Amino acid sequence: MTHDLVIRNGTVVDGTGAEARSADVTIDMDAQFFWDPLGSSSCWHGVTSVVMGNCGFTLAPARASERHLVVRNLERAEDMSPEALAAGIAWSWESFPDFLDTLDALPKAINVAANVGHSALRTWAMGERAFDGPASDDEVTAMEQELARALRAGAIGFTTSRSRNHQTSDDRPVASRVADWSEVCRLVHVLGSSGGAVFELAVEPALGDPDPAVRAAAASRLRDLALSTGVPTTFGVAAPHPQTSTLLGLLDEANAAGARMFGQSHSRGISVIMSFGTHLPFDPLPVWREFRGQAAEAQLAGLRDPRTRAALRDAAVHATFGPSIGAEVPPPNYERMRVLQDGGSSDPTVAELARRWGSHPVDVILDLAVTTELRQLLAQPLTPLEPDDLLAIMRHPHTVMTFSDSGAHVSQISDASIQTHLLAYWVRGRGAFTLPEAVRMITSTPAAAWGLTDRGRLAEGLRADVAVWDPATVAPTLPELVHDLPAGAPRLRQKAVGFRASVVNGAVTFEDGEHTGALEGRLLRAGRASGPGR
Repeated sequence: MTHDLVIRNGTVVDGTGAEARSADVTIDMDAQFFWDPLGSSSCWHGVTSVVMGNCGFTLAPARASERHLVVRNLERAEDMSPEALAAGIAWSWESFPDFLDTLDALPKAINVAANVGHSALRTWAMGERAFDGPASDDEVTAMEQELARALRAGAIGFTTSRSRNHQTSDDRPVASRVADWSEVCRLVHVLGSSGGAVFELAVEPALGDPDPAVRAAAASRLRDLALSTGVPTTFGVAAPHPQTSTLLGLLDEANAAGARMFGQSHSRGISVIMSFGTHLPFDPLPVWREFRGQAAEAQLAGLRDPRTRAALRDAAVHATFGPSIGAEVPPPNYERMRVLQDGGSSDPTVAELARRWGSHPVDVILDLAVTTELRQLLAQPLTPLEPDDLLAIMRHPHTVMTFSDSGAHVSQISDASIQTHLLAYWVRGRGAFTLPEAVRMITSTPAAAWGLTDRGRLAEGLRADVAVWDPATVAPTLPELVHDLPAGAPRLRQKAVGFRASVVNGAVTFEDGEHTGALEGRLLRAGRASGPGR
């Protein structure tokens, strides 16, 4: 018997959690896909399917005369350059179904499913007023109707944000944050009528309120919505106590009551990546702002000049830093700010190097900038979670390890590698998970959570999406700053080692980290067959 493709002499980990076995296998992100058919950096980490449109941010629906309102939601909250969006997207849609058709026609190396974003729905129905106040009954009805059309066309879910970290470039809340809870409830009820679509909430601030009564009321509100609609409900779980304990308790209570609710966990903890090529905590300071406006060569020369360096050092050492928004660079915490050398937990902090070198932490940063010609990357956690706290969240029975935020925050964070980090650090390094456990966490578990039942496991009749990798060497590489977005905008790119091949819908798409030219990725429309590749 002949087969289209045979992977021989491998160890099969089939995604179910079953023990690995020796066998042969036979096979019979929001705006990004508009300019990057590979779906990088996810594609280099064995990822074969992604879900886009998280946190309430999507490119559709968008009326032709009001596309700038969609961009306003994205540019600061998601770190998406307006110039890159303008140069990279040929807008040809207004409705969400038309957007899906456009996305369907794009060449893709990996599969993609799409959510409908609340902020885009609001600007579609309300225009400029979406940023200023509650919607009228007629406006909510217009949102309900467009959401229903999107779900019929194959949208996989509806997402919203109530996070105070999501702001526009003119310091206003993004559109979804202005909505009252009754509007959210009406839209989630539309999902309940469709059957199977997922509701994602990007942070409910009340769940982290210092008042236990406020936290309890918010948890009850969300639990009751999930129960009354029957809609699978999800949110991120990557915050320090007491919010983490509230969120995990909510997951336990809601699922025990019969709701379908899951949290999205992280394998490393979300960190902001800083460098002279992107952003630094000192950038808002007057002396630094003028200095950082120069070309890279002039900045390097200035750091080598004693007088310029002394002025910069003095300003940084004695500065008072204000709060940051979202994934913007936070005030410096030198005890937690790591100097990226191999990307692992052994990377020293700036404070550790300062003690070792007998210097001030600011001097460490400046010295590293000079010796690396401005290329040194630094990472500071947004949510200071200890490894044991992360492990407890990942082990929770109602969490899914999938909080990567790939395709957004492109010059601020680099989390497309969280699956690879799981395999390298938590499986091989610490032995906290067996290989079958970890593979299930990043394959069949997320596929089932989003209703993608035709993939996520290696079994006859399911979609032929396969990653071939070496458990002894698989690991993420260090991020690198590149300027390969439209209009030359910067982003952090991160690859991996240890991957032999990725197979998408039966086609070998990547070999040893290089694209083969195959573009067999499909748009995964909810409730429909998702393309060839059995």
